[in-house]
Amino acid sequence: MWKASLPVYRQTLAHPFLKGLSDGSLPEGRFRFYLQQDALYLRAFGQALSLLASKAPREDWAITLNQHASEAIQVERQLHETLLKGVPRVDTMAPSNYAYTNHLLATAARGSFAEGMAAVLPCYWIYWEVGKELKRRGSKNAAYQRWIDQYSGEEYGKVVGQVLDIMNAEAAEASPAQRRRLVELYTISARYEYLFWDMAWREERWLP
Repeated sequence: MWKASLPVYRQTLAHPFLKGLSDGSLPEGRFRFYLQQDALYLRAFGQALSLLASKAPREDWAITLNQHASEAIQVERQLHETLLKGVPRVDTMAPSNYAYTNHLLATAARGSFAEGMAAVLPCYWIYWEVGKELKRRGSKNAAYQRWIDQYSGEEYGKVVGQVLDIMNAEAAEASPAQRRRLVELYTISARYEYLFWDMAWREERWLP
């Protein structure tokens, strides 16, 4: 999965939104737009995780995914209490956010457990890798550095490790055709991760 999506990841790291996070040049309005959309995303992401928990073939996996779903809601609340304090809530998803979350929910609802895991995995894994890379670079902006610290910390790394273990266990039992489908779904979500940051950079609006 990682090898298949590596070109996407490299372009992600080169995106001006992430470069602006690390060098402090990202306009604060674009960062707020990202956070507002991310809060909406996390609600849908938590719903997708709850759907997957209901399909989990192992009880411990169901417990883990339900815990992650709960944590996604908690992170959304924390965003509004800290980085988004005083910033108006938004109720409308930008087009790319709407498309990405519908991809996650549809795959979690209609696909197999393994397919749903493949779809949600980039949100975990790419943020972890991006967080570690930006941590090495550091940021001149304190708010941006707090965001970087959140996704580069050991606790978040443990969470990512949990879903990687689940995905590897499922993939080990999959046929070659099924594994190709898992890679395809993972890569689609990896592209949506890129589009999410690009959406924030452009402050994407619905047209017309």
